[in-house]
Amino acid sequence: MAKQQMNGSRMLIEALHLEGVSVIFGYPGGAVLNVYDEIYKQDYFRHILTRHEQAAVHAADGYARASGKVGVAIITSGPGFTNAVTGIATAFTDSIPLVVISGQVPLTQIGTDSFQEIDAVGISRPCTKHNYLVKSIDELPRILKEAFYIARSGRPGPVLIDLPKDISAQVGEFDYPNSISLASYKPTTKGNAKQIKKLANAILESHNPLFYIGGGAVIANSHDLVKKLLEITQIPSVETLMARGVAQGDSNFLGMLGMHGTYAANMATSECDLLISLGARFDDRVTGRVSEFAKFAKIAHIDIDPSSIGKIINVNYPIVGDLNLVLQELIKELQDRAPTQEVVEARRAWLTKLKKWSNSHPLSYKDCDTDLLKPQWIIEETGKILGENAVIITDVGQHQMWAAQFYPFSTKRQFITSGGLGTMGFGMPATMGVSIALQEMQKENKESESKQKYAINFSGDGGILMNIQELMTCIESNIKTINIILNNGYLGMVKQWQEFFYEKRLSHVKLTQPNFKLLAESFGALGLEASDKESFRKALKEAIDSPKVSLINVYVDKDEIVLPMVPGGNPLYKMILE
Repeated sequence: MAKQQMNGSRMLIEALHLEGVSVIFGYPGGAVLNVYDEIYKQDYFRHILTRHEQAAVHAADGYARASGKVGVAIITSGPGFTNAVTGIATAFTDSIPLVVISGQVPLTQIGTDSFQEIDAVGISRPCTKHNYLVKSIDELPRILKEAFYIARSGRPGPVLIDLPKDISAQVGEFDYPNSISLASYKPTTKGNAKQIKKLANAILESHNPLFYIGGGAVIANSHDLVKKLLEITQIPSVETLMARGVAQGDSNFLGMLGMHGTYAANMATSECDLLISLGARFDDRVTGRVSEFAKFAKIAHIDIDPSSIGKIINVNYPIVGDLNLVLQELIKELQDRAPTQEVVEARRAWLTKLKKWSNSHPLSYKDCDTDLLKPQWIIEETGKILGENAVIITDVGQHQMWAAQFYPFSTKRQFITSGGLGTMGFGMPATMGVSIALQEMQKENKESESKQKYAINFSGDGGILMNIQELMTCIESNIKTINIILNNGYLGMVKQWQEFFYEKRLSHVKLTQPNFKLLAESFGALGLEASDKESFRKALKEAIDSPKVSLINVYVDKDEIVLPMVPGGNPLYKMILE
């Protein structure tokens, strides 16, 4: 692009255009008025006015997770920024690429406790991949380019640009870089060939191997390569919450591992002799008691982020690199080689043992009363009706775990949830971002209407109220989402812990709720209710057929619990099963 003179706000608009941004989510305020004036004048991208800054960032996050692109949000200074911090931290913990632009008071007022001044850079430092305070109009084009590069490269994450109001009004030369090279930031993408060869040898020699698939496989779009690796090795696999759907369908897939993982997945992890981690970070909800985690196994860890390797678990085969590139090399090392007959026989016994574990304690629930809806049934039934035509988004709590356990995932990026931070209120705004991403992808792929995908949010009756104002955003911006409330009248997961570990002292977990159907209708949304199986099927069909955002309030068994469960601090093999 030829060098042009323009103000800082226009520079931002032009940079977003050059980065291919098609939608941003935001909420205006005094410190970003200059930017919003330029947004008014442009026709490059769509701006979605959310009803809360936290929701703007969650929506950008959902868009990024569903599309694989960088999500963009814009907010004002002071409380506008502090409202957004939860969304930024949510994206940071789950390695989601975002560029967040916050307004700031003029440079001359920074440090004077002026109106709506807050130290955005200081506050966001622990929960951003990188952040900037723009101090000169001359550095703004470079900062904008760097922000997108840093957000999407290496281990992705949110980048904050704090833009003072006087810089947004100043005129300077817009010379946007074509590329970026940062001396202090050069992510390693190609894995070490010797280490890959060592891992290949270990895989061929191990008797009880197991693949441990993490969210990095989703972020790197490694689904096809992972499935190819599973196919040529015939090694069983487990997934983390963030990886749900990557291995599903493979004949040796054991399910999700961790606190609410399957019996087979947790036992396999506890007894394997080689654990190969693909883009996972050994989160405490996965490992349980660290000293007992995979204690008989040698550990291989493939990750783009060198700081994650060996951080929690000692690693025998560390490989830093882009998961796609490493898997390509690992597959080359393995595809023309076969394990010895001794190993083949040992693995046959290993798979037999795993099958017995799977059959002895499968995921299940008692569905004996048609008038008492089980939340697991609601999720399974949604899966039967929509299958691969839905992207499932959740809030956080029991419903999140049931969705991970019981929905029949079969396509890429089909499960979107707040994993690391566990943010209640994530579901509804993230679903807006997912819905817009799905619309864009359908246009790009020119898919027929029969292949339309729906953004389905499962929420609890606690989390749904945390950002329910975004129903208005959906109405105003014509965003179709389907929100299903699994309403048990409690903060269900907290209640479950209080029943198990606090002698059933239910302290402040019972919820008094509004009439969700009437509340949805007051926004102009489609409000629906269900209390039996037939009324749920009817409500879901009505929501699917409606062009509007919908809210289905489903009354479910208030005493249903999530099982299996590994109590905090226990090893994975010590599960509560019933």
